[in-house]
Amino acid sequence: MAGGALEDQDAVDRAFGSENRNRLINKYFGANGGREIDTANAWQHVYRLLLWSDPTTGLAHCYESDKCQPGEPWYGRSLAFHDWLSRALSVDPATLAQEIDWLFIAVCADLSAVELRKEGALALRAAQQRQPYDGRDFPEPGVDVELTGLIRAGLESHLLDDPPAETWHIISQKIHQYLAVQNKRKNLVGEGFEDVLAQMVKRARALPEEQVFTRSLLYEIPGFNRARTGGKPNKVDLAIVRPGMRTLVTAKWSVRADREKQFQTEFEEYCSAESENQKFKYVFVTNEFDPARLKRACESLARNNLMFDHVVHINTDALRAAYTPLQNEKSHTAGSRREVIEYIDSGRLISLEQWLAGL
Repeated sequence: MAGGALEDQDAVDRAFGSENRNRLINKYFGANGGREIDTANAWQHVYRLLLWSDPTTGLAHCYESDKCQPGEPWYGRSLAFHDWLSRALSVDPATLAQEIDWLFIAVCADLSAVELRKEGALALRAAQQRQPYDGRDFPEPGVDVELTGLIRAGLESHLLDDPPAETWHIISQKIHQYLAVQNKRKNLVGEGFEDVLAQMVKRARALPEEQVFTRSLLYEIPGFNRARTGGKPNKVDLAIVRPGMRTLVTAKWSVRADREKQFQTEFEEYCSAESENQKFKYVFVTNEFDPARLKRACESLARNNLMFDHVVHINTDALRAAYTPLQNEKSHTAGSRREVIEYIDSGRLISLEQWLAGL
């Protein structure tokens, strides 16, 4: 498993925090004598670091899990994406899961180190807290009778003997810990996506630290004023400030419907806060596969102009793989997928490689 013991224990205690994420990303690029990165292969590193396998299908995750179950239209598209990615990374479909999700696995390894360190102290404290109730048959912490019953029912015909209560206790705890950690994934593909993109920009384009800003307040970026009095401080996901051009990036691994309205609001704030009366670029970077959401991003207007200077997908070939074949398909979503392909062909929707090359 990736990761390992940490030298900085404070970073371990914030395993899912920015400091530890960036430490691990640096470790990833330093592994095996140093990983090569350029504009052409940056997308591979994004997927190796952040993409994961859907535990319910075993396939590389590209869309909402409940809509990708066997028999659903998106299951076929997930199969196509999994096949494309396996070929693109030159691995077998059965072993693709071992090539991705590096950052989450590494963070979980660090989290496990923290839990082991705390376990002894917590167990001693819990024993002291329970001592006044000794002999009264209080339930043990972590025992989930319903979960244990489900597992026992599923395995009953395969068990020669019923495992001791302690074994069921350990299994229940491990399952709950697994589910709790999985729920933290959304944090990793939120801010973690921003951190990974910042690293891609700096490494693939050899930009100095002072030109790349991550989750900075708007007024901390050169050429923008402080927000109006009483307004909520606005943090920019990613900003790139180079001589002659400032680029503000909204980075979203996937897009919720309520977030789409936020893009327009943020853009208006950026325009109002701009202090040098000079052009800045507003860019949307995503790994969204929903065609309707991508189409709206490509078409969004502000002040009678296209709002985003660029709409960027991690790999537009991945979209082509998931969306085809479209021949003779007459569903209402087929039209949106065709339009997204047209936006790719016209250059309105570009790949991470194309965007990085143009910086």
